[in-house]
Amino acid sequence: MRMMTLVAVVLMAWPALLVRAAESVTKEKAVAQGRQVVERALKYLVSQQQANGSFQHSDREPPAVTALVVQGLAHSPAYGAKSEAARKAVEYLAGVQQSNGGIYRDMLANYNTAIAISALASLDDPSEKARIDKAVAYLKGAQFGDSIAGANGQRINPALAGGWSYGGARGGAPDVSNTAIVLDALHDSGLKSDDPAYQAAVKFLSKLQNNSETNSAPWAGNDGGFIYNPGRNGEGNSAAGEFTTPDGKRALRSYGSMTYAGLKSMIYAGLSKDDPRVKAAWDWVRSHWTLEEHPGMKAAGADSAKDGIFYYYNTLAKALAVYGEPAITDKSGQSHDWRLELIAKLASIQKPDGSFVGEAKWMEDNPVIATALAVLAVESAVGDLGR
Repeated sequence: MRMMTLVAVVLMAWPALLVRAAESVTKEKAVAQGRQVVERALKYLVSQQQANGSFQHSDREPPAVTALVVQGLAHSPAYGAKSEAARKAVEYLAGVQQSNGGIYRDMLANYNTAIAISALASLDDPSEKARIDKAVAYLKGAQFGDSIAGANGQRINPALAGGWSYGGARGGAPDVSNTAIVLDALHDSGLKSDDPAYQAAVKFLSKLQNNSETNSAPWAGNDGGFIYNPGRNGEGNSAAGEFTTPDGKRALRSYGSMTYAGLKSMIYAGLSKDDPRVKAAWDWVRSHWTLEEHPGMKAAGADSAKDGIFYYYNTLAKALAVYGEPAITDKSGQSHDWRLELIAKLASIQKPDGSFVGEAKWMEDNPVIATALAVLAVESAVGDLGR
């Protein structure tokens, strides 16, 4: 009798065991494919390294390009943080750290410093702590705050408080992208989520979400996505453009990279999945799932559909990895394992020499930049599959 019961239990469980076995094989194949994509891409990138250790091909390109490649090398089993290519690149980054702690040459100070911090943190090398700490202090001092005053003593627009701009003399207004990149750096450096820098950033980001429940801006809608920045006078600005609603209201379009950047930043700051801002962003993700284009951008013009798509892939992968949900159920009810789909997509568009190339906007026609971003996206997906 006991034997018959045991057989019955095994037979009942067998289909589920087969499904799990199939899923395991699928994941193993995806991991192998992802690692192959990364190794081919890094081989291409290493071939582009300059004599000074950098990966920039001209003075117009920022040190952040080198910092992106360092992260890819550090996370790769085939190269690693102690590889010659990584070592030379880190020496270059050390050489451009300023006395104020920032890691940049002559412009885009916050942007370059933040990506460099993430690169140095990826080395997992205690000897880099002092350099990282100096750079973190620089960034925390560059955050827009309520006390910042203009040239004539005027207070800044409250909509700017808590954010980060590109930095430097031409840094402009703070925006979702630079704020998210800085929060990447703070998170990677080990800064805890209860630090005031995160909390101020969340207040800034909340003012750039299309979520009228938590954002009182006149342009705010209810799709849950994010726009780019508050504009000069709080009017809002989106790379995906604006439109007029049926009732005559001016509205700003949300788009993919900014929405994933906002979602990731809120998770870093300790917000839970039940927070209305997180829930709204997740609803946008479910309603706009695609890897074929940069969602939201096509509305600005058909030729803009793939603008910034590698930045989109990288931000998507980071955000979904920290959100911790491997399956996304889209608006039609179909389930997507983002890790498997992202690896397959990037494998399908990799060039024979291992590189990736995107559109000219945001410099993604530069194969070093596009390839570095693709590497980081695939490494996030492979890493999440391995958890």
